[in-house]
Amino acid sequence: MAEPPLILVVDDEESYRDALSVALQREGFLVEVAADGQEAIDRFEATRPALVLLDVMLPRISGVDVCRELRSRSRVPIIMVTARNAEIDAVVGLEVGADDYVSKPFRLRELIARVRAALRRSPNGEQAEIPEYDVLEVGDVRLDAGRHEVFVRGELTALPLKEFELLELLLANAGRVLTRDVLIDRIWGPNYFGDTKTLDVHIKRVRAKIEEDPSNPSRIVTIRGVGYRFERPRAAAAASA
Repeated sequence: MAEPPLILVVDDEESYRDALSVALQREGFLVEVAADGQEAIDRFEATRPALVLLDVMLPRISGVDVCRELRSRSRVPIIMVTARNAEIDAVVGLEVGADDYVSKPFRLRELIARVRAALRRSPNGEQAEIPEYDVLEVGDVRLDAGRHEVFVRGELTALPLKEFELLELLLANAGRVLTRDVLIDRIWGPNYFGDTKTLDVHIKRVRAKIEEDPSNPSRIVTIRGVGYRFERPRAAAAASA
């Protein structure tokens, strides 16, 4: 029988740590806790959790810096926990590699749903989908699903998990418009409760890595009021027409 997933809860407020620990354990998860940024990094290295719940406001090392450090070492799902209405914290957290965010005070049931959805989407998740292809290649962008690698104009380009999944979905549907709802449902899951700015931030981050001019994107184009489309090169598009 497989061991339950281990969740690392990082928060300097004891009341939140305790409440989250009890709720997660009640749902069958194992739990480790840390009270500051440095302890979070140390506990992460010692326990290698399946997911990290990470508060933004932490002593010693900020949650954003912890997120950046963890993301440089691992693709483990990270859910940032921000103060109420601290939208800038959430956006910065997403920019440095967080997968999702939730604002305090949060509903425990909602948070548990997000944890389960993030674990399902993780490469190590029990219900993670296995692609039916090994390589997707559109123009000068090549994605190797089996090796979890992306090459842009022949150069290996590092993408965190959510960015990789988003690019993979767009490439698999190159030439087709994918609505915002479809993208959010496929990447963040049907139980996602956040706003659509999360999608926009991730699109911006992917564009920064694959577009020659991210301010004037030619690969991932916005279809105003609908969603996004990955453009096929004109010659390829004409040949498939």
